[in-house]
Amino acid sequence: MAAGRDAIAEAAFGLFATRGYEETSVDDIAAAAGVSRSTFFRAYGSKEAVIFPDHDQLLHRVEERLRSTHTDSALKAVTEAVKIVLFHYVAEGERARERYRLTSAVPALRERELVSGARYQRLFRHYLSKWGDGSESAERRAELTSAAVVAAHNRVLRRWLRGECTDPQGEIEAALTDVRGIFDPAARDEPVAVLVVPPGLSMSQAESAIRRALGST
Repeated sequence: MAAGRDAIAEAAFGLFATRGYEETSVDDIAAAAGVSRSTFFRAYGSKEAVIFPDHDQLLHRVEERLRSTHTDSALKAVTEAVKIVLFHYVAEGERARERYRLTSAVPALRERELVSGARYQRLFRHYLSKWGDGSESAERRAELTSAAVVAAHNRVLRRWLRGECTDPQGEIEAALTDVRGIFDPAARDEPVAVLVVPPGLSMSQAESAIRRALGST
């Protein structure tokens, strides 16, 4: 079935690119893939599902990651969970970019994508709220933090999809570090070590001094 799904997806995206999404029917896709109409529906269920085939499974993976977390690492868990989503799309490569071009051009698909993004945000908010103390300030922080995490993800993903980002790993780490700095007081208030190096100190001596300052051996 996996091979059949791949053939259907290849045929569908090829037709979407040449004819347009609205002008391509399920029958057109089935014919181009060399399968029956019933086989198409067993594989995907709808034309729209060819474009968004993995959202439910991806959401399940994210929720599994969040379920394994304790209160003291709540924000860390959410930032790690959102990276699951980002690197899923990065791993898709050109197919993710084809999807982006389609969703940018077809309002109905763009709306579906926005709804999917809102599902992740609600999930993050749910767990951040669950890990809080139930106060209004904790609820507010959960809502703002979940929105910031999703915004960080969206910024990096869209830059990568447009070919503006060659290092999604580095960019998402930087973006999520900013989020942690805003919403995690412990991360924001970490002490900064300043090392003054006297003139003439060799590189090996400087390295030893830095290691001592950082508490490493």
